[in-house]
Order: sequence, then structure tokens, then C-alpha cells
Amino acid sequence: MLKIKKSALRLLGFNLLFLSLFSPMVTARDDFQLPEIGDSSGNILTPAQEKRLGQAFMRSVRNHFPVVTDPFIADYIQSLGDKLASNSDAADQQFNFFLINNAVVNAFAGPAGHIGIFSGLVLTTETESELASVVAHEIAHVSQKHLLRTFDDASRMNLPMAAISLAAILIGGGSDLGAAAAMGLQAGMIQHQINFTRANEHEADRIGINTMADANFDPRAMPDFFERMGKATRFYGATLPEFLRTHPVTSTRIADSRGRAEAYSYKQYPADIRYYLLRATLREQQYEDPKEAVKFFSATLIDGRYRNEAAQRYGYILALVRAKELNLARKELDKLLKTDPNQIAYQLLNAHLYSQSGDTNSAASTLKKALDKAPGSYPITMSYAQTLIDNDEPSTARKILERIVPNRPQDAMLYKLLAQATGKMGDVNQAHEYQADYYYVSGRLEQAQQQLEIALQDSTISLFRGERMSAQLKQIKSELVELKRRPKPY
Repeated sequence: MLKIKKSALRLLGFNLLFLSLFSPMVTARDDFQLPEIGDSSGNILTPAQEKRLGQAFMRSVRNHFPVVTDPFIADYIQSLGDKLASNSDAADQQFNFFLINNAVVNAFAGPAGHIGIFSGLVLTTETESELASVVAHEIAHVSQKHLLRTFDDASRMNLPMAAISLAAILIGGGSDLGAAAAMGLQAGMIQHQINFTRANEHEADRIGINTMADANFDPRAMPDFFERMGKATRFYGATLPEFLRTHPVTSTRIADSRGRAEAYSYKQYPADIRYYLLRATLREQQYEDPKEAVKFFSATLIDGRYRNEAAQRYGYILALVRAKELNLARKELDKLLKTDPNQIAYQLLNAHLYSQSGDTNSAASTLKKALDKAPGSYPITMSYAQTLIDNDEPSTARKILERIVPNRPQDAMLYKLLAQATGKMGDVNQAHEYQADYYYVSGRLEQAQQQLEIALQDSTISLFRGERMSAQLKQIKSELVELKRRPKPY
């Protein structure tokens, strides 16, 4: 039984949203002063203000939507986006690409280059180049600064409400976030912010196609995907969602993108197997009953109904593990490891299978060897640290994790693992501080406040740490006060 609600199924397959904004990112501890987000003179945000707005935006997103934290998935989505961004007009800009686990077919970009992709979109695409076409389109909206007016409106609100409002506008979907942000929000403001001009859309298509080709993705995938989405919308008539009314996939748009794509010579474009592994993972997770997932993957493997056999077998193994059929899972995984022993996804699954079998030492050993071969691997590092914590080696885990904090200052799961490691080491005060960081980055401000207040009760902490936590606590309290204020309607 697939655990997809009817409302989500109704949207699945046609409901593509091309919205965008833009740039960088800071740590949960970098700067706790609320920015002066500007005035009503029409000036857009400064880079520093946009950066802070982007952080607040992501806190709202994490607090209201199931942002995928699986290290392997997160790493792939980021690497796909980075590959495109580095070949775009925004190559000098910092981006954060992330996945939201929701069956709606959707993609969006928020302030400071935070670009989100819904799992429904991944499952609707048929090739990695189709997925890349959506991301490239979003990056083009960013590089061409198509939503300056949105930032002007955001600049007239306090920081927390501006972030929530932008998240509600961009993501919406009848969520609790959309309902909360709608309180006091002007309908006219929401409407004009999603009205890209037809010229904007065509420009984003044109630049996106160029970016795809430069990044070695198939430019023909964009019109192919548009055409499929266009056909799907015909079945919905007047029930077509508002975002497709304001961003229609028209025959002219399809023809224009097809003409531009055909200007490139035809060739074979290699696909990253991680794309197929991601799709298999998401497909497996759709099944509430793991036994049903086992049946699905088993049948498709027997019938040959798959685009990538290794990925389909990978999904089968995930289903077997969840169904507690560990011996058969081990047998199937050994087949994959023989064909590609250095594939990180297989190594992670191998360690997970050891852990599920109760052999945590083998799990740790497997990940240690994998990390020695790929010392910079984020998914291996995170999985290894979690295994060390579970294996009562928190000190080693802490050292590994603290080395990557400077490069991942907004990684909520990183702070969560650090809180676990320091807590197990007996450093309770530091554990409270890391737990506060985790809650803050996750948008759970009240819990973050509680953790900091507990930590500050310790009279033995250093002056530097005390001042740092006090500053963070002041920032959190200010944001909570601002969130209780509602913008007045016109």
C-alpha cells in the first residue's frame, strides 16, 4: 500500500513549480544581530541582509517540511546542483540544494541561493538530465535576478516574518506553514510575487539549456520534460493549480526550448548512478508496508521493468532490510559489492546491514575503510560518526565531526550528532550548546532557548563561551518576540 495521500496523487505528475530568488550562508553562531532589512524606497537587500534572510528562510523550511537529512541523498542533490551552478552565470555564488520528502512535483528557490526539490519531482523525471533541467532553470532565475521585487517586499517585514512569508509563498501547498504565514499577509503581495513574465520564463529556459550543455547534461531533456508536463495538465481543466496558471507550460515554450536544444549536436550523456539510486530509495520509501515494497522490486527485477538494474536491486535490498529479511538482503548486496565495491551507497548499506544484524564492530570497520579511501566523503563521515556513537566511541566521533563544522555551519544533523557524542562523553554542558544549535538551525526556537538557558546555568563555563551563548540566546528571544507580531494588512 503506497502511503501517498489522494491530494498528493492528484498533484503528482503535473504540478511543477518554477519559482526563484537567491545567494550565501552563515553559521548558527556567526552573527546574532537582527539585520536592518532595509526601507520602502525600493532598494533590494544587501548581500549580508540577504544571507541572514536565507538562513531564517531555511529555518522555517526545516521546521515545517520534511527536509531529507540522509547524508547520501543530501550529498548527491548538492553535488548535482553544484555541477550545474559552476557552469552557470552564477558560478561565483554559493548555493544550497536540498530535497523535501513530499510527493508533490515541485521545485523552488529561496533567498540566498537555497534551492529546494520535492521528491515527487525526482520520481516524475525519467532521466538525470530531466532533473537537471529543472535545477538549471531555477539557477537561471537566480542568476538573472528575476525576483528583485520579492526582496523589496520582504525588506519591509521583520526578519522571522519575512522568512516565513517567503517560505509560504514559494512552497505553499496547503501546509501549516502556508496557513500560519497567511495571517495578516496581503493576498495581492502573494499574487504578484509568483507572476514571472513570459520573458522571464523563456530567458530562464534559454540560459538553463546553455547551463545544462556546459555541465554535460542533455539539453533536449528540458523540452522533453516540459512536453510531458504539458500533456499531463490537459486532464485537469479548471482544477489546474494556480502556479501552473501563472507559469504555464505552453506549446510556444515547448517549441522554443526544443529549437534551442536542437542547436546542440546529439551525443550520449552519461548519467550518475546516484540519480537512479535516489529514485529507487524514494520509491521504496513510498511503501508503508515493507513487504509490499519487496514484492514490487522483486517483480520488476524478474520482469526487467527498470532503467538501471543495479539501482533496482539496491531498492530491493532496502526493502528487504526494512522487512527484516537480512540474510536475503546480504546475499543480494554481495552481488552489488562485487560489481562496484567502491560505490559509497553500497558501502553505507553494507555497514547498515551489519548494524541491523547486531555486528556494530563490522559496521564501524567497514566505514573506517571506506573513509580511508574517500577521506572527504560527507555521507561516509556522518555514517561513521553515528556508528562510533552507537558503538560507545563518542570521543573519536566528536573529533571527526568537529573537523567538518566550519564547512557545514547550517547542517542540523551535524549538530545533533555532536550533541549525542558530547553527551555520551559526559560533557553535558557542551551537549546542551550543540543541541541548541541543532534546534536553532532546525527552526525550533523555543527548544533552542531552553537548551541555552540550561547551559548558561553552569558557573564553570569560560567567559568566551558564556558571552557567545548569551548573544545567541538574545538573538533567539528577539526572533521569538518578532514572530508573535503579525504584519498589518493593507
